[in-house]
Amino acid sequence: MPRETLEAYYGLPQEVKHCKRCVVSNQRPSSTPEFRNSPDRKIGTISFDNNGVCDACRFAEVKEGLDWEARERELWELCDKHRSRDGSYDCLVPGSGGKDSCYQAHILKAKFGMHPLTVTWPPILYTDIGWRNFKNWLAVGGFDNISWNQNPQVMKLLTRLSIENLLHPFQTFILGQKNYGPKIAARLGIPLVFYGENEAEYGNPIADTTTSLRSKSYHATQNFDELRLAGAPVKTLMSDYGLRYCDLEPYLPAAASAFDRIDIQVHYLGYYLRWTPQEAYYYAAEHCGFEANPFRTEGTYSKYNSLDDKIDGFHYYTTYIKFGIGRATYDASQEIRNRHITREEGIALVRRFDGEFPEKYFHEIMEYIGMEPEHFRELVDRFRSPHLWKKEQGEWKLRYPIWEVEAQAGAEAA
Repeated sequence: MPRETLEAYYGLPQEVKHCKRCVVSNQRPSSTPEFRNSPDRKIGTISFDNNGVCDACRFAEVKEGLDWEARERELWELCDKHRSRDGSYDCLVPGSGGKDSCYQAHILKAKFGMHPLTVTWPPILYTDIGWRNFKNWLAVGGFDNISWNQNPQVMKLLTRLSIENLLHPFQTFILGQKNYGPKIAARLGIPLVFYGENEAEYGNPIADTTTSLRSKSYHATQNFDELRLAGAPVKTLMSDYGLRYCDLEPYLPAAASAFDRIDIQVHYLGYYLRWTPQEAYYYAAEHCGFEANPFRTEGTYSKYNSLDDKIDGFHYYTTYIKFGIGRATYDASQEIRNRHITREEGIALVRRFDGEFPEKYFHEIMEYIGMEPEHFRELVDRFRSPHLWKKEQGEWKLRYPIWEVEAQAGAEAA
């Protein structure tokens, strides 16, 4: 029977399809929808080939055939070119002490002889283990660090507005994290910024191996009227909420003039070194004292991913609401691509854990941002796309969960 045609928010594909190799669907945004994920703003989504395989799985296939020894030699050449002779900072590593930033900073220092400065855009609300891992990163790994202590009043307001306007609890953190490192690199004249894995690992468009920060794509628009934040024009935030431009500037990309003095390059270690999240975890635990949670993370089955912010769980819960893709789907898809679990195991994990409500910190977060819990639940229902969700006996359910789709396909094949 043909599927009923229902409205699809965010410009998502009307027909829901699942990758034939992992468990992700074609509803997954192909880039972080920082400004575009209100129902009337369209986003791009991950692509599938003619065989029904997603971009991320194809990229995992490409990685199998790469000459990683040659890639590592490229990294040595890059480091040899920029390594300081007097011990001054020669590269910058943004991070908060998670497994990936621990791995990035430590391997650059210990193996490649670089002198990294670590910079941190702190989480909205540190977890106990996140704060402990951050301190261990610096103390055990041995790193200098610059952290930006955000104005708490502004952070609370923008986080609440991001939820109300976009159902995107993480927008303020993502923007600050993305933009803070390059700004510090420009101010201090540090020529290299190293991030971790390439965006293609998750099905996003493949980032350039080297990105010059003189590229206009990294700069704030010069048209003030076009600047938006938390789902609202910057001018509206200033006029209606009494914010000043200096309150909002930390969340915005640097202007082009910031890079007039030095051309800073962004590199992804995942291009040069074979990137496996589990291996990054083992490395970080050994060399930087990184600790996994003693309990399972809400919404998934893992214990060592995205531990530092109490609002992390709300980010993944809201992606489940908007796109039908929760934290277990992200984790299982990655582990299937790395051949740590089978697709069948991934489907079972998604069925069990995806969409679990992040109850542990819920009331603390609502109190922190000044939002009534019931208002949050109302917003959640408002952002459900009709083509993904249906209500049965008073309970919301996905229309096309992967386990039901696979069971139906199996029955039809039989």
